[in-house]
Amino acid sequence: MESQLCTGRHVTSDLCDGVGMARPDLNLLVTLDVLLEEGSVTRAGERLALSPSAMSRQLARLRRATGDPLLVRAGRGLVPTPRAAELRDRVRGLVRDAEEVLRPAGELDLAGLTRAFTVRGSDGFVERFGPELVAEVGRAAPGVRLLFARKTKKDTGPLRDGSVDLETGVVEREMPPDIASTPLFTDRFIGVVRGEHPLATGVVTTARYASARHVHISRRGLREGLVDEALHPTGHRRDIVTVVDGFGAALALARASDLVATVPQRHTASLRDGMHSFALPFRAPEVTVSLLWHVRLGADPAHRWLRGRVLDVCRSPDAASGRKE
Repeated sequence: MESQLCTGRHVTSDLCDGVGMARPDLNLLVTLDVLLEEGSVTRAGERLALSPSAMSRQLARLRRATGDPLLVRAGRGLVPTPRAAELRDRVRGLVRDAEEVLRPAGELDLAGLTRAFTVRGSDGFVERFGPELVAEVGRAAPGVRLLFARKTKKDTGPLRDGSVDLETGVVEREMPPDIASTPLFTDRFIGVVRGEHPLATGVVTTARYASARHVHISRRGLREGLVDEALHPTGHRRDIVTVVDGFGAALALARASDLVATVPQRHTASLRDGMHSFALPFRAPEVTVSLLWHVRLGADPAHRWLRGRVLDVCRSPDAASGRKE
């Protein structure tokens, strides 16, 4: 015999919450919805693929749960009690809402989408890709807002806590399992100087490049990096006279002085406007910039759409050539 209490080792067939109170079996909502629609235990059982005896047991559970007989015999059929009639529309709505929750998301309504996304990128990302991305998103989904944040350090905390929706950066080690990523583009380092700099004319040899005065970029304040690792096999070393934490700052110094800034070509296309750029006279280092997000957003339709737009903008022919839009 089923007990109506959930104490000690004596539990009902319904779920319990572990603190002595019965937790309702939400599957009973579906049963009640069908019973109230059909007004027949037999027909309701046929719809739910239950035998008449099993269906009768479900009705008994519903009566205990609600404290009401719900369906009572009138002649050869069953009629709802006032309580059942009161519940009919509410139960139907709850079941429909649950069915909606438990089915895949429908087609995304971009025109009606209202949402804000935070995109965190390294120095130069907004200047290079932001204008086209904002324009493309605005054309398709005018209610979407993009909030750009500068990436000051490499950590996945903002993706995990939801303060950042998307992030761009160079993946230097294997990502944790809850962070997804896909490559955006490969960037090659180039040299950049102001138009009046000696390296703006003539052939730039490794010796000329190394002997010039350089600004180095390092968020951690390191004195050497990828460029120096590529240069060392030639037997030369750069004369680094200052270190900054971003491409924009390095290019600003190079624009106003005789310093040489060595920066990624595609990332800095807009920042280098009006300056002289040249290919490095040795094997230039390359980096692959990736797009990262938390796996909880992997199936979100709006987030998936935005990821597609970022991929399209960053992989477009103009972006690949480094030309401004």
